[in-house]
Amino acid sequence: MYDPSHLRTFLTVAQTLSFTQAARRLGLRQSTVSQHVRRLEDATGRQLFSRDTHSVELTEDGEAMLGFARRILEVHEQATAFFTGTRLRGRLRFGASEDFVLTRLPEILEGFRHEHPEVDLELTVELSGTLHEQLAAGKLDLVLAKRRPEDPRGEPVWRDRLVWIGAERLRLDPDRPVPLIVYPPPGITRALALDALQRQGRDWRIVCTSGSLNGLLAAARAGLGVMAHSRGLVPPGLVRVPDRAGLPELGRVDFVLVHGRRHPSAQGAADALAAAILTRGDRLQRPQRAGLG
Repeated sequence: MYDPSHLRTFLTVAQTLSFTQAARRLGLRQSTVSQHVRRLEDATGRQLFSRDTHSVELTEDGEAMLGFARRILEVHEQATAFFTGTRLRGRLRFGASEDFVLTRLPEILEGFRHEHPEVDLELTVELSGTLHEQLAAGKLDLVLAKRRPEDPRGEPVWRDRLVWIGAERLRLDPDRPVPLIVYPPPGITRALALDALQRQGRDWRIVCTSGSLNGLLAAARAGLGVMAHSRGLVPPGLVRVPDRAGLPELGRVDFVLVHGRRHPSAQGAADALAAAILTRGDRLQRPQRAGLG
């Protein structure tokens, strides 16, 4: 009833909220993407997206289709792998940024390990900037991280706005420097936050530096200051700083997958994990059921 190619297109549009970006990622014409979505809507008899010239949003039925589409594609991929007899092997060095510590990335990795038990998966969790450096040095095969604004490389998983977050009870004094909670260099979020404050001419002081997301969250929950964070990944116990605080806009950030040097022993596994993340990318924007361990 539901064509797998239409379901893949639907998931890609749902992740990017853009027919243009979905077409670019899938290597299709935008008209083909629209046709796939329209045919899936015809098959379901429901509208899956509400869209106009400026925005694309999932409808309530579209939200429901997300889960069905993922499960259908997972079973489809498992059946294909079983009957083609392909079994991936080799060592895969995968790097994920600190942003994903509190997401459902572990579920995606668990599913990948279940489907490809003979792949030796090594996980590195680090700052996005550090991961890009390790990838360039040949120490990683695949990275899931934020992209530097000037860097065109990488396959977008999703785009999000950066926002200021802090404890709900925190109040900022407009006459005093902004208390900042930041990653150390080369943290991408750190650089974007400092650049935004400098453009505004706003004074700031660093009250906490930590290479661990949990360390930053502890400082923020204690009310020590504010931190820049992805809007779709705001952790429990913290809230967006209201506009009346007068903090500058931080802009958008891309979360991307970047492949390293193509080592034959890792290429197939890297491609398979990248496909799993792209197919299930919407899970990364939702709270996890369990931690990384």
